[in-house]
Amino acid sequence: MDDPRARRLFGDGLVAPGDLATSPFRVDRDRIVSSPFFARLGGVTQVISPGGAGLLVHNRLTHSLKVASVARAIAEKLLLRYADTLEKLGGCDPDVVEAAALAHDLGHPPFGHLGERVLDNLARQRLRLRDGFEGNAQSYRIVTSTEIRGQSTIGLNLTAATRAAILKYPWTRRTFPTPHPRLMDPPPRGASAPADDPDGGSLKFSAYSTEVEDMVQARLPFAGRVADWQQTPEASVMDTADDIAYAIHDLEDVHRVGVLQQGAVAAELMAWQRTSYSGTPDEDLDQRRTGSAIEVLRRQLHRKDGWVADDDAFAAAVEQVRAELVDGLLSAPFDGSLAAEAQVAAFSATWTKRLVDSIEVTETPAVRSGHALLAPAQWHEVQVLKFVQNRFVLARPDLALHQRGQARLLASLVEALLAWLADPDEAQRLPARIRDLVELGEQELPEGTPDRISRARGRAVIDYVAALTDSQAVALMDALSGRTRQLWTDAFVL
Repeated sequence: MDDPRARRLFGDGLVAPGDLATSPFRVDRDRIVSSPFFARLGGVTQVISPGGAGLLVHNRLTHSLKVASVARAIAEKLLLRYADTLEKLGGCDPDVVEAAALAHDLGHPPFGHLGERVLDNLARQRLRLRDGFEGNAQSYRIVTSTEIRGQSTIGLNLTAATRAAILKYPWTRRTFPTPHPRLMDPPPRGASAPADDPDGGSLKFSAYSTEVEDMVQARLPFAGRVADWQQTPEASVMDTADDIAYAIHDLEDVHRVGVLQQGAVAAELMAWQRTSYSGTPDEDLDQRRTGSAIEVLRRQLHRKDGWVADDDAFAAAVEQVRAELVDGLLSAPFDGSLAAEAQVAAFSATWTKRLVDSIEVTETPAVRSGHALLAPAQWHEVQVLKFVQNRFVLARPDLALHQRGQARLLASLVEALLAWLADPDEAQRLPARIRDLVELGEQELPEGTPDRISRARGRAVIDYVAALTDSQAVALMDALSGRTRQLWTDAFVL
């Protein structure tokens, strides 16, 4: 068990040496895709709620499958070019990378990132859970703790390497490791505290305090190879693949449903290309003026990522996106024809290949980077593609209107479940899953913890709601509000 490869395989001792012939990393993959948490992702929003857009848009399941495909392609290419370097860093097995990519979104709640923000606010402010809620940490909790089988809580029983590869942000919200990454200058990507809550801990993190020992054990084989706060090479590949999938594949959805309009995107990019902003102070940039928003992006990249930000590369990226997205994919509205589908497929394939082929490996990455990283030119292209999504889709008032309703629904659902738990006359009629999660929460909190029962109930409700699909959350709230008469069919959400 002193062999590093053995530690990657066995980790916590749950996989026996005799199982080597079965390829434990492939077993990991099979366990993940067989989990009900994975199947549930088919009903969870990626960017646009499937219920309002038909069957053409991605959900968390199809997104995860695409991330897994891209991640495996990256890993296989890197092994051909950087095998020795990757071995020094602890290894980069394509099966591990694929398994981690399949598992990376297991903990994301109903209604996409909106649901994540709502549950975090409720967990910290209403329920006084210092760890709050974070989708990545919830994914790690699922694979290590909350899939209850009989009297034990063993998660999905994954190898150490796969668990380590899931950790995009290998720290807790506040305390681990020491010194905490949010205190670094600059901090790693995701480690900064929220601007409106400087004492709130890291904005992104991959483990709650209840799973910190498991995180330490999973990363033990990489000790001395990668920094305590740095992703493993396999986690870095998975994270890069996730970025690629978001930048490219989510654009397919907004084009298909007609949300992304050529005129608005073209006007923004071309106005920036025609305008000189030199000498214009930051406070004079009005993002309502066409071209100013992308100039704000350029300046933000210099402030946050000076290790790679370059004005010539940024200008080239803007031109690349203008030529291939604006004058290419968006040049004709999507009409569902075979020709339109072929154009979407060609756009996706061309961009995916260019980005995957550009990925490099370094032994000494910048603090805000990873061991596997996009070449500078392609890094800038991804930033511009993500800007298009953020500016012309996520910032739309009609999406905000829809999401405000979803936020109220989740808040009401949490309150209704808490009230049910607190009702002494209903103790024997609670859903079995909630009872199990309360028991788990009590086991995780030491005796004598202030408000131990209420905090255990709070974590149980957050865990429970986070494991619902979009439609289950709606149906459960309808049932708890008395807005449905489907007595027996409502039980499927419990």
